[in-house]
Amino acid sequence: MKKHAKQLFDDKISAKKKLKMLNRIATVKDDGTVVVDIPSNLEPSSLDIPEDLSPEVADDDVDSEDIQYRPPMNIVILIVGTRGDVQPFVAIGKRLQDYGHRVRLATHANFREFVLTAGLEFYPLGGDPKVLAEYMVKNKGFLPSAPSEIPTQRKQIKDIIFSLLAACKDPDGETGIPFKADAIIANPPAYGHVHVAEALKVPIHIFFTMPWTPTSEFPHPLSRVKQPAGYRLSYQIVDSMIWLGIRGMINDFRKRKLKLRPVTYLSGAQGSTSDVPHGYIWSPHLVPKPKDWGPKIDVVGFCFLDLASNYEPPQELVKWLEAGEKPIYIGFGSLPVQEPEKMTEIIVQALEMTGQRGIINKGWGGLGNLKEPKDSVYLLDNVPHDWLFLQCKAVVHHGGAGTTAAGLKAACPTTIVPFFGDQPFWGDRVHARGVGPAPIPIDQFSLEKLVDAIKFMLDPQVKERAVELSEAMKSEDGVNGAVKAFLKHLPPAHSSKPGPPDPSYWDRVRDSLKRLVACS
Repeated sequence: MKKHAKQLFDDKISAKKKLKMLNRIATVKDDGTVVVDIPSNLEPSSLDIPEDLSPEVADDDVDSEDIQYRPPMNIVILIVGTRGDVQPFVAIGKRLQDYGHRVRLATHANFREFVLTAGLEFYPLGGDPKVLAEYMVKNKGFLPSAPSEIPTQRKQIKDIIFSLLAACKDPDGETGIPFKADAIIANPPAYGHVHVAEALKVPIHIFFTMPWTPTSEFPHPLSRVKQPAGYRLSYQIVDSMIWLGIRGMINDFRKRKLKLRPVTYLSGAQGSTSDVPHGYIWSPHLVPKPKDWGPKIDVVGFCFLDLASNYEPPQELVKWLEAGEKPIYIGFGSLPVQEPEKMTEIIVQALEMTGQRGIINKGWGGLGNLKEPKDSVYLLDNVPHDWLFLQCKAVVHHGGAGTTAAGLKAACPTTIVPFFGDQPFWGDRVHARGVGPAPIPIDQFSLEKLVDAIKFMLDPQVKERAVELSEAMKSEDGVNGAVKAFLKHLPPAHSSKPGPPDPSYWDRVRDSLKRLVACS
């Protein structure tokens, strides 16, 4: 075991041999997660896994720093995922815009209006988010669990990869306004991001809502590792398995689009052990920065986008809320539910058995088809979580980072029903913090478990802990933290530091963006 783990990081060993080693120590389960086989008596130090060798930079607390001035840049943000994945980057993009930078957010076409309405430029990436979500729910992650799933995954990922270069350098498709990125921000599922940055010779900064950097404190969220000795290794193994699945597409992309030589390395392909700075979008009061993460890694805080201040709730909803006790929210956002009628019935029965009122968010999953209307249950479509959760006593949801953050900010005890990706990770963190029960995986969702979860959330001590965490989070500004981290890790400007730009510059920028949105 020790020998195989160490050899994964030896550049002299071929990818073919490394693949054989991977197959000996890790397997992909039917649910798409990776099981890492670690002997129970193995000590972490015996694996001799390379540490992060990033060059030293000042490891200052991003909250204690002032925003560094940078001359205006063209910044592209490459995001693959659901609405919950996109929303924090809309907030980050708006803040960068406030500091004079031009920001293009490149993501899936169905988020176009959301991005443009926020005042940012938009560029469409390939891939259908609904197909991606259905695939991710079925496979619990990025890795296909069966041969029949591979074509679906490959087409989606290839469409994404081959759209990245245009997103960084092509004119706006609607207005024709030229654009060429000076810097890139991306999340890891935008596979190919580091290769585009290499081709364009621009800096890149990775931000994500789940841990993607090796640590000995907890395993990779897409892995299943019982022994702490395997936690750090799990990141390298998942990283390597993803690379094995996409290396052909990446090298085709490098050759045909980027005019770069192919790459043959196996581990570290996604930048987890590279010199690329990473920022993590969660509260350090919920998950502190691991002690073995280096100075190029920041935990910036949750990134909230204020939607509540401009929201006017329908009077029907306001009257329903005023007619009784605070309800429990149940919803799974844009994730597809396999048996919506059965799940709706379980939710309604659980609310009745615990004597609670409930709000059911219908979402993409088709929840809420009641056999008969009930005064104690209110059905709704999309409502800003930052407004809605303040009206609720507790929340039950899929565990996306943004939804989790909104619930905790509103001091709501939280039950997480994870589908895939980072959601089990957040379920575990919420439970460990004492503000919610153990997560209920979607394939284990049952009446008994939901009733027990609701009873857990109604415990006054759980509410006290939720209030304490909410108070601690009030001191954080994750959006500012993300902007500071991004600017802090940029390479030094070529010229000496200029003075602040003329205030009229910001007015011209805002006027240009308003015209862009109007034209679009």
